[in-house]
Amino acid sequence: MTDTSETLPADSETHAPRRNPLLRLMRYLPLIAPVLLWAVPCGVLLYTGQHWPLPVTIAGTALFVLGLVGMPLAMVRGHGRRQQDRVAILGDTLLGGSWVLFTWSVLLGVLLRLALTLAGVGESQDRARIVAWAVLGTTAVLLAWGYAEARRVPRVRRLDVRLPRLGAGLDGTRVVLITDTHYGPLDRARWSERVCETVNTLEADVVCHTGDIADGTAERRRAQAVPLGTVQATKARVYVTGNHEYYSEAQGWVDLMGELGWEPLRNRHLLLERGGDTLVVAGVDDVTAESSGLAGHRAHLAGALDGADPDLPVLLLAHQPKFVDKAAAAGIDLQLSGHTHGGQIWPFHHLVRLDQPALAGLSRHGTRTLLYTSRGTGFWGPPFRVFAPSEITLLVLRSPQATAAP
Repeated sequence: MTDTSETLPADSETHAPRRNPLLRLMRYLPLIAPVLLWAVPCGVLLYTGQHWPLPVTIAGTALFVLGLVGMPLAMVRGHGRRQQDRVAILGDTLLGGSWVLFTWSVLLGVLLRLALTLAGVGESQDRARIVAWAVLGTTAVLLAWGYAEARRVPRVRRLDVRLPRLGAGLDGTRVVLITDTHYGPLDRARWSERVCETVNTLEADVVCHTGDIADGTAERRRAQAVPLGTVQATKARVYVTGNHEYYSEAQGWVDLMGELGWEPLRNRHLLLERGGDTLVVAGVDDVTAESSGLAGHRAHLAGALDGADPDLPVLLLAHQPKFVDKAAAAGIDLQLSGHTHGGQIWPFHHLVRLDQPALAGLSRHGTRTLLYTSRGTGFWGPPFRVFAPSEITLLVLRSPQATAAP
């Protein structure tokens, strides 16, 4: 790999964010969401005709009130200034559990109750209790399964990606993508080692990490991140920042990744040469970088491509899929991103799609640009993945000019 560009300083221009009703509503979501997450299941399970014995109703109501009060407090103490990991784990677990319980309280509270009514099953109280037990049972199963999915080493997802401008000498180039490892309060040092061991079985030419390494500073999460130094690639290991780095002293993460032997592509590019052909591997800071106030941090695609031959194919690393609009305008061949987690806990993906153009997988944007969005290698916050499995991705780049597979 040949380094052909440098990080450009931040531009002094600022752009006011576009305001719309949805964004205004989102400002109040942290206040509204906890009440809904706990009040709706409480109503569905206890107060919709079940007529539980009074001690059961009182105890159940008390548990929901404790959850409503305790979850925000634990999140603040765990992720705020105090950074208390054990409390953060409690808050994250309550958040994930309440989301699953809320989802299935709504779905089963409406659909199952309607089905039972149409089928003429039992009296009103019988139907109400069937719904309550179905909600509790479904929630318990999904949380147990979701926890196992979140904690396991991701399966490898393999796919061929055909790039029309890719030279024949680069046909078969193996690019491995990991992203959104989110090392955090729940110690995953051993998991990190196993992920890196899996990556090393894939015989990658290039290994990419597209950000959100951790929740916490590099100093605090160093032990979990150190195994990344064992990752092997024949050409390069490259990294770009995600939005979570900018919550936790991003420059510290850039420095640590450099120390571990990764090449931070901060608005710059490298050249991958193979078989007489060349691929531009570029990267940009996350789109939230400029608002962080860190000097020199911003997403600057022109800087990333400065000095690159415009006739060469470009592989771009950008943490958030929504950067693809700029990538497509610049004629980028393939953008690799993460950030979405595939929704992580169904049906949260519907909210993700309000902010991002793609949720997971390969998609086309414009006439040339392909976007691959990973569901992420780790998990953020709640230690659950429900209908959104994690992944390590192996992309094999294919050239239409190749006469035969290597």
